[in-house]
This record gives sequence, structure tokens and C-alpha cells, in this order.
Amino acid sequence: MEDKELLKTLCMSHGPSGREHWLGDYVTEVFSEFGQVTRDNLNNIIIHKKGKGKGKIMLMAHLDEVFMIITEVKENGFLAFKGNGIDPKTLVSKEVIIHGKEAIRGIIGIKPPHLMKDEDRKKAVTIDSLLVDTGYSKESLENIVKPGDYVTVKGNYKELLNNNVSVKTVDDRGGVVALYRCAKELKNIEHGMDVYFVCSAQEEVGHRGAKTATNRINPDIGIAVDVTFDCGMYGLEHGDTELGKGGVICIGPNIHPKVRKHLMKVCKEYNIPFQLEVEAGNTGTDAWDIQVAGEGVATLLISIPIKYMHTSVETVNMDDIKNTGYMMAKLIESIKGEELEELVCF
Repeated sequence: MEDKELLKTLCMSHGPSGREHWLGDYVTEVFSEFGQVTRDNLNNIIIHKKGKGKGKIMLMAHLDEVFMIITEVKENGFLAFKGNGIDPKTLVSKEVIIHGKEAIRGIIGIKPPHLMKDEDRKKAVTIDSLLVDTGYSKESLENIVKPGDYVTVKGNYKELLNNNVSVKTVDDRGGVVALYRCAKELKNIEHGMDVYFVCSAQEEVGHRGAKTATNRINPDIGIAVDVTFDCGMYGLEHGDTELGKGGVICIGPNIHPKVRKHLMKVCKEYNIPFQLEVEAGNTGTDAWDIQVAGEGVATLLISIPIKYMHTSVETVNMDDIKNTGYMMAKLIESIKGEELEELVCF
């Protein structure tokens, strides 16, 4: 399967935190050619590809997406909701899917500025000021939707110039495609370590899948694959990561220094483009929980730069996804059994 085809199918599917099983069967089918597939009680999908030596390496990308959840069916048939991980101002006029007894479409609306008082126009958009309009009456809507039902943003896949793609949920299904690309590369590579590909659950609500999967696998090395910001478009002073310049290798206390330096050496040896990003504390990714599982895990974070994170138009460069998968495959190939213990020790 081509990377773009897989990305489109994954990103146009819906699977908010706690409901990853909505696309779990498809992911299981896609990865089944690479090894034994299991799903744990939290709905992590784990693919085990055996090596010919010792040691275990785990590659993890989260499958869940940011979401909203219904709190009330209003008298006029509108729906009130709470959000998770979404900036309210990006939701105005967005088309959404309400996952009730059946999936129905809605539009998120806000009081028009023409009808607002002057002081209200100056206020920031809040979740409380937004409602979902479905066009249903309250009586009809209550037969379909109830408090606790999930809402996700409707996607619209578009291929752009320079091998860029725009669609919802590149965070982090672009990472899942990078795992797939790595697995394809490893089919033609002899490797010593057992490889565990993990499509993790509930990252967006506290990295919960990372905790359970890492404790179960107990890897020697754990790599979280997630997304980061294209800083070039904003002129941000604290970073210079951009689309099309390769996967982003993180540096900081969440990251094992020797394994990170080894990865950079591998990238230079094989002319794999990469970028660097510094995080002084919590990376806000599965890497944070991978590192402290069990007796501690030598951890890396590789991020794919995107634009417009947590919106319906997240934009990514497909070469960055491909090169992220390739750098992980070459890293795995480079680590021989006798070198592993020395590499993961400080």
C-alpha cells in the first residue's frame, strides 16, 4: 500500500480517545503482514516482528484523535459540548460528525458579531459560547444523541504542492504511517532485536496506552513517533523545524543521550535528512511515560513537523513521514546484540 493511500484512509476515519477500536480492525489488517498482532484491554494494537538476536525495541505512534463530547441537548435542538485538545476559536463554522445511535452531521455555530454587544465582540471564543446545529428538533435529536456521545471534526483530504497533504488527524496517524513505512523497510533488512510496533490508545488524554503497552513489552529502547510544529510559518524564535526537512529528533531530559547520538550518526551515514528540537521538560508525548515504565526505558522522540495542529486541515510533507520510517529502520539494523547493553547504559 502507498503511504498516501494509508494516510488518507486513516485520517478520514474517526477514532477519538477511548474509541480507537472504531478503526482497530483496519489497522490490524494493514499491519498483519509484518508480524503477530495483538490488542490489549486498553485497545493498544501491538505488532511483534521477531529478530534474530537479543533485545527489544518498541516504536509507538498514537491512534486516537482530539474530540468533543456532548453534554446537553438544548430545548431548541442545539447541542452543547465539551472539548479536549481543541482550541475553541478553530471550531467556529466547522462541520462535525456526532457519533450517536447513528452518525449525523452538524455545524458548530456562534452568535453572529452583528448581534453581540461591543464588550462581547472583544472576548475570546470559549467552548461555552459554541453550539452544534444539526437541524433536528429536540424531540428527534433525543432519539439519536445523548450526553456522553462523541463528536469529531469532519475531514477533507487534499493533496497540495511539493508532496504536501492536508487532512485532519495527521496527529498522529502520520506517525502510524511512519511505523508502516519502517515495517516495510524491515521486511528486506536482517535485524537482531525483536521489534514491537504499537498503535497506542488515549495519548490525547494522558498517554494512557503508552503506560500499559510499555509495561507489557518491557523494551530496551522505546521510540515515540508524534508530530511537532512547523515553526517557519510563524517566525517563532524558539524553533526552526519546517515541513520537508526531515523528521525531528528531540533533545532533552526525556531523551536518552547515547541512543539519540547514535540515531543522528545513522542518519548522517545514510544521508537521511533530520532536524533537531530541544525540550527542557515534559515533551507532552507518549515518550514521557515510556521513559519511566518498569525500571526505566532508553527513550527517543521523533516528531513529524506539521502545520495547523489539532485542526481539520493539519498539513504534512509525505517525504518527512517516509524519512522518519526509514531512519527508524536503519537504526534498528545498526544495533547489534553485543552493542545494545553498552548503548542503553549511561
